[in-house]
Amino acid sequence: MQNTGEQQARCDLAAAHRLAVRDGLNEGVWNHLSVVSPDDPEVMLITPGYTHWGLVNASNVSAIGPDGMPIQEGGSEPTVAGFIIHYPAHAVIPEAKCLMHVHSPYITALSMRKDVRLDTCSSQQAAQFHDDVAYFEVYDGLLDSEDEGKRMADTMGDKRALMMRNHGAMVAGKTVADAYIALYQLERACMYQVLATGDGHALNQIPDEMAGGMADLARNHSRADKFFRGMRDLLDVQEPDYVN
Repeated sequence: MQNTGEQQARCDLAAAHRLAVRDGLNEGVWNHLSVVSPDDPEVMLITPGYTHWGLVNASNVSAIGPDGMPIQEGGSEPTVAGFIIHYPAHAVIPEAKCLMHVHSPYITALSMRKDVRLDTCSSQQAAQFHDDVAYFEVYDGLLDSEDEGKRMADTMGDKRALMMRNHGAMVAGKTVADAYIALYQLERACMYQVLATGDGHALNQIPDEMAGGMADLARNHSRADKFFRGMRDLLDVQEPDYVN
């Protein structure tokens, strides 16, 4: 790659895909992770279509423009759903430089439970999302126009997480590291809640002010870059081809 900023973004995004496989956040060749190119705000780097996340690398990440097509002839294309969900959201939420949409097991399980939302005072992972989760309550799996993505983005607003009813979730971050660590923590928070409530027990509550403080730390004083770097160190040893 000629542009070092974009090359770094490609490597970060490829690493996130590989880590998602290891962390159980992927679903075959479906779902999408994206980041705005640091070189051109109209270009979005996104999961290549119908590619297992264990095979995503810096070179095969899709780079697409406002028309949803590769900016270079012969470049890989994303799925239609990927473009519909992600491109409008990046446009509507300028701070959301990175967006990660997944159907991971516990996030999806919680999204299926009628009238249930993430209890952000139930665990230290959940507290990181205190007053920082929006809910897209109407399922529409057709995804046949960009209007759907815009409605999701409008609902998400400035929240870091959008829980999508009967579907999964989308997480936003200023960087790939921010978004990935948030996604990892959201899946853990949902897992703890699903496991803890499975036998009908009520959840012990973290004080509201404490949960708010933890959310502020996660949003405004994040150490996501260090956490993400630590997770990537394993890839550097065992899957170094992700940077190719």
